[in-house]
Amino acid sequence: MPRTMLLLDIGSGTQDVLYYIPGRELENCPKFVLPAPARLVAQQVEAHTRNGVSIYLHGSNMGGGFFRALKLHMEAGCKVAVHPDAAFALHDNADKVRSWGIEIIEQCPEGYVPVALADYDAAWWRAFLGMAGLEYPDLVIAAAQDHGFHPQPAGLGNRAGRFQLWRDLLTQHQGNLFALLHAQAPAPMTRLAAIQRATGFGPVADSAAAALLGALFMPEIATRSHREGVLVVNVGNSHLVAFLVYKERVLGVYEHHTGMLEQDKLIEDLVEFRRGWLTDDMVRNTGGHGCMNLPLPDEAEGFRPAFILGPRRELLRGQGQFIAPGGDMMLAGCFGLLKGYSLISGMELP
Repeated sequence: MPRTMLLLDIGSGTQDVLYYIPGRELENCPKFVLPAPARLVAQQVEAHTRNGVSIYLHGSNMGGGFFRALKLHMEAGCKVAVHPDAAFALHDNADKVRSWGIEIIEQCPEGYVPVALADYDAAWWRAFLGMAGLEYPDLVIAAAQDHGFHPQPAGLGNRAGRFQLWRDLLTQHQGNLFALLHAQAPAPMTRLAAIQRATGFGPVADSAAAALLGALFMPEIATRSHREGVLVVNVGNSHLVAFLVYKERVLGVYEHHTGMLEQDKLIEDLVEFRRGWLTDDMVRNTGGHGCMNLPLPDEAEGFRPAFILGPRRELLRGQGQFIAPGGDMMLAGCFGLLKGYSLISGMELP
């Protein structure tokens, strides 16, 4: 068993962090809410824009939350070049990247300032933790949202391709929670794969999966799911994902883009989803990623209890109970990663 664990939920606005020490009370384990890596990259790009400096992006695939800053940089007349490995942070299609006027090149052009891209930088974490008097962890487990790489026409495209993650959970794994934490990132999930290489090949998960596990980290919700079906909704900054859970097994998944639907339509979707009446086409026709469920047992009693979390949960105020796993909603994904690791390792939860 690791002596120390770094649990990271890497979002578009923040990265939420639990430094877990097995055997220590959760209240005495260090916790941090830090700017997301993409936010830090955006700040660097903005500084170079003000100085009128062209930039060279290098490093690896990562979350694209800095793209608006990059667009403004180019609109200001500054140039951008990118290493082939880092180009995936901008788009999976290299021709698309070039169409924006960005050069893909192995070496930094003369006169350009390098900007490193990475969701996880081991050297940065060594320095940060060291300043806090903490050792570098034995194990790093990370979550991030990944659309995956699904090139068309042979592939599904990113919108349908991302939902394949949930289809596999339901069809290949029958909703088993063990499948939510990946010892090896699924092949299409190139962002999670890049994170996994950077962390030393610790387990990885999708952020929505980590949020679900975070809800089930709460004993009262896990226990409730054995009496009746429950609805867990994670309202993220960009994606809303809802899960039907019965006996700690996922029986249905719904995913849409946060804010794309009016509140009344979203609530209607969740009502139909609970009943098993919402189809994949109905969700995709309104711009969502999809919907799928396994046969819903009568014993689940309509999945009436709803538990809601995520940074934009106010969209569903009054539609269920707002929850704070581990006493801190911002760290729900971290506690979910801890729950997931306990399932695959047998480690006892605090």
